Amino acid sequence: MSFFCLLWVPLFYLLRRSISGRGNPGGSVWALLLGSITAIVQFFLGYLVSPGGFGTSRWLFGFIDLISVPVLVPLFVCFIMLIFRRSSHDIDFANFALLWLIPAGALRALSWSALNDPILLVVVPLLWTAVAAGISFFISWMTNNFKFLIAAVSILCILILPVAAATSYWAFFSQQTLLGFVLLFVSNIPLVFSLFIERR
Repeated sequence: MSFFCLLWVPLFYLLRRSISGRGNPGGSVWALLLGSITAIVQFFLGYLVSPGGFGTSRWLFGFIDLISVPVLVPLFVCFIMLIFRRSSHDIDFANFALLWLIPAGALRALSWSALNDPILLVVVPLLWTAVAAGISFFISWMTNNFKFLIAAVSILCILILPVAAATSYWAFFSQQTLLGFVLLFVSNIPLVFSLFIERR
């Protein structure tokens, strides 16, 4: 399971890039560099939220420290880079976030390997890619087909997806396995659509 945590994000990145044909060398360098710095800082500083039992603190721990915020940060940085024209216009949000997460996945695989917990070593990386690819898909759908209804649905899904991903982790941890699998499946639906729709 440690190898899954280590290899899932880079392998999914390579798969997605081979399908979409999108990627920017400058953006890739920045993503790996900033992602490495962030992962090292997080590794030494520890978690921001102290997880409690099965309540709100555990959900916040999943949202802030494990799943949603670690993916939302590189997506936001990518957006800022586009605004200030630090990279070319064709940079892909998902590829940038996935590259950012590779160092984090490596360090997490090392630190979580002793626990041998499938929730951390398997579910969390799956939710990382679901949030990164899903939000990127909705951004692309909204910008390429800008209509009020599409924009409204896309924004709503962008807001819901990180919450659903964090709730999936919380459900698995709380031993509500069926709910966890349902939310994991729902969270990955936009990812599957992105692989079939966002082609060269």
